[in-house]
Amino acid sequence: MRSGLLPEGFLSWDQCGASTEPFWKRLRERRAQVGVGETTERNSDTRHIGRGHGTTVRAKRDSANARCEAGYTLSMSKVLQGESHTQDILHMNLDNDRSRKRNWGLLVTGIVGGTLVVLYAVATPFLTPALRKICLPFVPATSAQIENVLKMLQYRSGSLVDIGSGDGRIVIAAAKEGFKAVGYELNPWLVWYSRYRAWREGMHHNAKFYISDLWKVSFSQYTNVVVFGVPQMMPQLEKKLEEELDHNARVVACRFPFPHWMPDHTTGEGIDVVWAYDSKAFKGNEKTCSETVQKMHPL
Repeated sequence: MRSGLLPEGFLSWDQCGASTEPFWKRLRERRAQVGVGETTERNSDTRHIGRGHGTTVRAKRDSANARCEAGYTLSMSKVLQGESHTQDILHMNLDNDRSRKRNWGLLVTGIVGGTLVVLYAVATPFLTPALRKICLPFVPATSAQIENVLKMLQYRSGSLVDIGSGDGRIVIAAAKEGFKAVGYELNPWLVWYSRYRAWREGMHHNAKFYISDLWKVSFSQYTNVVVFGVPQMMPQLEKKLEEELDHNARVVACRFPFPHWMPDHTTGEGIDVVWAYDSKAFKGNEKTCSETVQKMHPL
């Protein structure tokens, strides 16, 4: 378009192109400068943000690692403490088991030792007679023997002694018949049992029991004597009774008779046989023998 045809105030194309070229150039340069600045600022911000973000990430990672390490350390500490506590519990259990076993061992030892002591204390009085020169074992009297003894003491009264009374059967039976009965026994267990039995049957006032050796007791005060002897002791006991008993005494022997005396009465059969000896007979025999000896050997 020609410039002459344009209204006033408008520029022609050539004028615009000529006049606008520097403008567009300046605009492009300006845009380029602004773009470089923005890019630089953006890059700067990006670098700044990247550095901050990296720093933050590293900080977070370090913090997380620190927390992990702390947690691991705490966990390991707890694990170690748990293991230590478990070991302490195991040691305590082992100590308790050992203590329990030791206590059981002591208890069993005490029970066994106490049982042996009791057995020894109980058995010794029953076994020691076998070690003596004259053995007088404990053999309980049968019911038939007790009846035969009481039959031989019928119509008699006064005091009675049982030599080697054992469990006290003869003494208690005689006390029930009205005798003032006494029993001598070397075994303390049998004496204590006899006393208890007499008390239980209400005969403790008329039935007495003593722990003593028959060879150390004088029988001169008794008018009735009962003895369950053995052959080895009968000769010595025969001599002792001859010296100590009065002329109105009676001796009842069970199981074995006296070797030199002649019995006045006999009753029973087999092991239940009893022999009754009146002191008048064996005292008279002793006097007769003495007179015969004096006549044969005058002074």
